[in-house]
Amino acid sequence: MATEVLVPTLGESITEATLGEWLKNPGDAVRADEPIASLETDKVSVEVPSPVAGVMGAHAVAVGATVQVGAMIATVDAGGAAPAQAAAPQPAVTQAPQAAPTPEPTGDGPAALSPSVRRAVLEHGVDPAGVKGTGRDGRITKEDVEAAAQAKPAPVAPVQPAASAVANASSDGGAAPAGRAAVGRREERVRMTRLRQTIAKRLKHAQDTAAMLTTFNDVDMTAVMEARTRYKDLFEKKHGVRLGFMGFFVKAACMALKDVPSVNASIDGDDIVYHDYADISVAVSSPGGLVVPVIRDADRMSVAQVEKAIGDYGRRAKDGTLKMDEMRGGTFTISNGGVFGSLMSTPIINPPQSAVLGLHRIDERPVVLNGQIVARPMMYLALSYDHRLIDGREAVTFLVALKNAIEDPTRILIDL
Repeated sequence: MATEVLVPTLGESITEATLGEWLKNPGDAVRADEPIASLETDKVSVEVPSPVAGVMGAHAVAVGATVQVGAMIATVDAGGAAPAQAAAPQPAVTQAPQAAPTPEPTGDGPAALSPSVRRAVLEHGVDPAGVKGTGRDGRITKEDVEAAAQAKPAPVAPVQPAASAVANASSDGGAAPAGRAAVGRREERVRMTRLRQTIAKRLKHAQDTAAMLTTFNDVDMTAVMEARTRYKDLFEKKHGVRLGFMGFFVKAACMALKDVPSVNASIDGDDIVYHDYADISVAVSSPGGLVVPVIRDADRMSVAQVEKAIGDYGRRAKDGTLKMDEMRGGTFTISNGGVFGSLMSTPIINPPQSAVLGLHRIDERPVVLNGQIVARPMMYLALSYDHRLIDGREAVTFLVALKNAIEDPTRILIDL
């Protein structure tokens, strides 16, 4: 008996999604509650589980199609069994030798490949069978493919294509005419994911609406780096999580937000909404782009609790298992471009918030200390803010307060 697979409820005010990929093909055996498809919403990817155990039926919707909540997208034959393999081998049939086809990534097996991973496999020429997946249920991620591509030895340049080019030029009576496409040049048109479309709309809306301005400062990371080196082993042993820099910056930001409440506020029509709590949005990477899950009541959390929350969000963003409720709200955002090597940037506000802090890479630079030029590990800080609500004096005051807390972490402990 065929059981319909319906689009589940996706969250408050979300009525539709895009079918991102099929995780099971018709004829595949499925278990009850096993993911069979992935949907892309405005914020996160949502897996659709099988309602029963059985055999995957026909796909009713193609990848890339928009589906409504409650719509039927496939069927599962409850209690059925996948087609059995032949019990005995068939007699071999002699065939003329054929050139080995270029391996194409498929969605078969326990680690189905998403469209972005398939593109990465083709671009890098990596055999997915030899890639160890680090995603959920052992799935291969785009980062896994890129790592495998970097680990491959450099191929030896073939001689035959050059000889063929010479032969072609000779048969044409000379060199190829101008405008002829070079060998191997190709283009690919890929529809933007729903998440990427939403990111584009929100960022453009922020630029069009807010009177955005960015102010900069730099911070000496010596004290934080020394504290991290001294206590990282004990910290990990006690709390089960590594001690990073983000825990310090989140706590320092919470202190600065108390000193300058307007940076933690938002505009709602003709009103200014001030928050007596700090819900910090932290930008993390996902296969579909940057997402900003929210650390609720970060001002009441310890550094260890903050690090655990960030680590959990980072892992689940990579697996595509963040929940939509975890993406809503937030009163202030921290974006760490330094992990990608960024020296300086002007981050864009995440509406309806009024400010965003950009962190960058740490470089040793010459600074003057007690009249002497010394090398110090320095980081540039950038605060982009809505000038309709936040004055320049307040923005600078916020950055200076944060700088003071990072350069003297004891301030974080005694709330000074």
